[in-house]
This record gives sequence, structure tokens and C-alpha cells, in this order.
Amino acid sequence: MTPHQADPAPSPRTRSARWSVMLDQLATRGRLSVAEGAELLGVSEATVRRDFHELAHRQLATRNHGGIVATSVAYELPYRYRSAAADDDHTRIGALAASLVEQAQVIALNGGTTTTATARAITATERDPKSEPLTIVTNALNIATEVVLRPHVRCISLGGLARPESYEVSGAIAMTTMEQLWFDVAVFGVDGLTAAEGAMCTHDDEALIVRTMMERARTSICVAAGAKIGARALTSICAAKKVTDLVTTHAADAGELDRLRAAGVTVHLA
Repeated sequence: MTPHQADPAPSPRTRSARWSVMLDQLATRGRLSVAEGAELLGVSEATVRRDFHELAHRQLATRNHGGIVATSVAYELPYRYRSAAADDDHTRIGALAASLVEQAQVIALNGGTTTTATARAITATERDPKSEPLTIVTNALNIATEVVLRPHVRCISLGGLARPESYEVSGAIAMTTMEQLWFDVAVFGVDGLTAAEGAMCTHDDEALIVRTMMERARTSICVAAGAKIGARALTSICAAKKVTDLVTTHAADAGELDRLRAAGVTVHLA
């Protein structure tokens, strides 16, 4: 697939799904007209105009005559990472996970395609303008780059050594910063989750970051596509009983989900 070919668009049933497709198109094309948006999504031009208005209102794009253009430095991220925005599973998981958090909370997120979709959904949610700002704390450079543009979001980006394949930072600098903070919710992705082995990932430094996020949060939400449920990975993050909520898809192994419920995890299917 060339950089100018888009992944298949998710169903335009929800506004967040449409926005994900539009933002992914902006990432590759730089601009999108009303007519192009309507054809791409199979919706009316009136719906596209309303979506364009909201994207501009949230500073995710700039309106111009007949459409929108990209304005964010977030669109400069490598395409291999951005294209995950068009994945329907990630979009649905992100939207459901976003419904579990509240206004004015402090939310910590690690990096990954599913947490990125969740961050987009959380920061796109309509908020009471009189409420305190939502605070996002993340070790993911791409998430920080996107959410810092939202006027109703306070963004805290952890410093540290950056891993180019995931845009996550880790190490002593990140840990020192995080150990000065407390969170309401930790939202994290995994490479594997089972009732017996718990939550797992590939890198030990990533596991340490996520484990610390969870220890300093009141609740934790694991966001993972169905294929990750029942899978194993190299490094342990935590026992299953430490996970408050799991947001996954209907493709997840039903038997493993039952075992996770028995371990005390509240399961939400997107």
C-alpha cells in the first residue's frame, strides 16, 4: 500500500468513526472537500458540513471554502502509525472506553493504536465549558501532539527515551515525572491478557511505565482488540485482578472473558 492509499473506512454509523476517517484522509491528502467527504463516507453533504464544523471547532482542522485542511503537526507523524485511526475495532473500543471516564478527571495513557483511538474519543467528547479541564498524562509522543491542540484539555507529556516504533518514552526521566503525579484513571493497551498470566507486553520498560500508571490511579481500563485476549507476551505488567475494566471486541475468546470476569475484571464489549 502506498502512502496515498487509505485503509478501508470504518462504518460511518457514529460521529467518532466518521471523524477518524476524515482525520486519516487529512493526514495523507492535506485537505478534504465536502463532496469528497460525502462520497468517502456514504453520507449526506449536510452531515459532512456539520462534521467539518465540529472538527474546526475542536482545532483538529481548519475550514476553507468548500472543505477543510490539515493544520496540526500531528499530521506529520509517519503514516504507518496514523493509518490505525481508520480501524473500526479501535474506533469502537475507544468510543466505549471514553464513555467510562468523566469530565475533569486526570487520565494517564500509554502508547499504542488502541490507546490513541481512545485518547481521540475522550478528547472529542462534548464537555461542560464550566467544568475543570480534562487532564491527559501520557508517555506517547503522538497522543500528546494531538491532545495538546484541544482547548479544553490540559496535557502533561512525560519525558524520557523515545522508542520510534511506538512513539513512547520510557526510562528514569519518565518514571521520575510520573512518581510525582496521581491519576483518576489509567488507560492502557497490552500485547496479551489472560486470567492466569495477567496483562503483558513486549518490552520491560513499557511494562514498568504501565505498572506505575496503574499503581498511581484509582481505576484502570485495559483497551485491547479481541485477538489480544488469551494471548501471551514476554513481560508481565500486572495480575488480572489489578485490571478494573476491560474494553474489547466480540471477537475475544468467550471462555477467557469468563475467566477474567471471575478474576474481578468488568468486561465491556464494543
